[in-house]
Amino acid sequence: MAHMLTVLDSLPDRFLDLPAERLHEILNGPTLIHLTGKRERPLFISVLLHGNEVTGVGAIQQLIRKYETLPRAISLLIGNVKAARHGTRRLDDQPDYNRIWKCDSDNPESVMARKVIKIMEERNPFAAVDIHNNTGFNPHYSCVTTMDQRSLFLGSLFDRKVVYFTKPDTTLTYAFSSICPAVTVECGTPGQNYGANHATDFLEECVRLSQFPTADVHKSDLNLYHSMAIIKPANGINFDFSPKEADLSFPENIDHNNFRSLPPGTVFGTVAPGIKKPLDIRNEKGEEVSDEYIEIIDGEIRLRKEVMPSMLTLNKKIIQQDCLCYFMEVAGPQPVSLR
Repeated sequence: MAHMLTVLDSLPDRFLDLPAERLHEILNGPTLIHLTGKRERPLFISVLLHGNEVTGVGAIQQLIRKYETLPRAISLLIGNVKAARHGTRRLDDQPDYNRIWKCDSDNPESVMARKVIKIMEERNPFAAVDIHNNTGFNPHYSCVTTMDQRSLFLGSLFDRKVVYFTKPDTTLTYAFSSICPAVTVECGTPGQNYGANHATDFLEECVRLSQFPTADVHKSDLNLYHSMAIIKPANGINFDFSPKEADLSFPENIDHNNFRSLPPGTVFGTVAPGIKKPLDIRNEKGEEVSDEYIEIIDGEIRLRKEVMPSMLTLNKKIIQQDCLCYFMEVAGPQPVSLR
């Protein structure tokens, strides 16, 4: 397990023909593949950090098929092929492959992450792109972990909606943002042709980019949001979606509130009598701030302030493994130049 990363200098046979759930047939685990291109500084691309988020695999396959010689070298990380085999985010005995990049552990996955970072630091990547899907009803958008103008430019190339976040700080994009411009792209739910096509078009723009613009990103070119808090059901709380009976119940279409501004007083869910702290809400410093965002009135969880949720999902396993959603500021911080 200590040597769980495979490094290759060419695509394995059949790679372009297999769907994500069958990549385990040709890959033993996480695999970093270096492909040559006309420009030597590579674009780093990561796919399948979550085994059920398959759009990135389809997008990179489409991109590679288009070129006899790539416009720019690519270093491709293929993540959790074992979870992909089972169509799940991660296996029960695995950590989340997008929560291992702080590399502060000696578990095999963190050792693997350290090795990837070391290899890529030596290769001096042009930029880094991490491709994901959502399980809930979300628009396409990108995420950055720094207000660096080049990262914001990458985000705006994918979509006007760009989310700035600093927590969790264990993501691949957070780690790579200290090496090169880095962005996460969220391509809607898996299995949609539009998602794969959008990701392919974006990757094509990235590999054809010779350099980053010298001018700062204009605020009219993007809608910038600031992720302020992460929301989870409190420990030990039984939750479900209406009309089920549970300690904590959410509306059955709550994921349709993603990227919608919710005013104070909005009913976010309902709780059984006697439950005082149904949600665990943490700010960017990791502080519990439920009282800042919600209050309970007559069994209803009501918002105290205007928020805009992202990543709301109806998938209970995803909520248990990760979170219910994030709360964003409607008006994010203005871009600042970090050149």
